[in-house]
Amino acid sequence: MGHVPQEPFRVEGEDPHLQGRERRRTSARRTERPRPPVGEASAPRRSANNARGRWGEDRAAEWYRAKGFQIVERNWRDGRNGEIDLIARRDQVLVVCEVKARATDYFGHPSLAVTRDKQQRLRRLAAAWLAEHQPGRVTVRFDVAAVSGTRVEIIENAF
Repeated sequence: MGHVPQEPFRVEGEDPHLQGRERRRTSARRTERPRPPVGEASAPRRSANNARGRWGEDRAAEWYRAKGFQIVERNWRDGRNGEIDLIARRDQVLVVCEVKARATDYFGHPSLAVTRDKQQRLRRLAAAWLAEHQPGRVTVRFDVAAVSGTRVEIIENAF
């Protein structure tokens, strides 16, 4: 093994030709360009994500219908407390389904986005829905529909 020097190879600021790649002018360029109004720059991404989410919800609803479920609610909201993506029922089983759609699995499986906090929120929302609609004696099941690209995976009894 050779010697590994402990001191830096170049001292910052000594020679501009050596340091050119490390000193980028992004901050100067940023101030030169006018910035779009807040929310405007991310609008195309947001609409693409919304479309992907709607597509995933449609595929999940088709899956439940094929299994003999009736879709009771879609995108049910409880004020500012949140939203249940899909509620389906077959006989005495009521399914509360959270749909998570991603373009790819690059950042992990979509179901990993259903955190413990999200699970608690869904339980509270389900209790509010049950109190409001009083469907009788039912067993509540929490599923996750994980949509990655064009693949849809329904995880029954996810939590």
